[in-house]
Amino acid sequence: MKTGFIMLSLVILSYIALYFLGSDTVFVALRDSFKTLKELSFVFVMVFVMMFIIDMFVDDKKIAKYFDTKSGIKAYFIALIGGILSHGSSYAWYPLLQSLREKGMKDSLLVIFLYARSIKLPWLPMMIAYFGTGFTIILMFYIIIGSLAQGFIVKKLYEK
Repeated sequence: MKTGFIMLSLVILSYIALYFLGSDTVFVALRDSFKTLKELSFVFVMVFVMMFIIDMFVDDKKIAKYFDTKSGIKAYFIALIGGILSHGSSYAWYPLLQSLREKGMKDSLLVIFLYARSIKLPWLPMMIAYFGTGFTIILMFYIIIGSLAQGFIVKKLYEK
């Protein structure tokens, strides 16, 4: 949180310095920044609403019971599908994953989830266009197998 304020302060100071140095591009940059903010405001509101709804109806304890030490193959499947379906920055997922780990989620499931995140569903059409359907399917298959293999390796080496 502190680094965010530092970055914001540096950007504001940069705009002020450029204004006093007589740069004409300051107002163009500000106008374009506000235009972009206006275009993205709907997305920001929808993300906030989705986070609020998820926070209201999804309980960490209920999720954690699927991933405790007694969970079987179902937990591996859920971690794999969850990793494939998850989007956005990995940093956004770390607090939830830390909370689940503290409530008993196995490290092997975390590994599977994070490894499976390398399949990016929104990018699949572009990948198919560039590399072809066959290559894309084979690569996804290898990523899934690799995800499960990494999870089983972690389970064997670190979980007792």
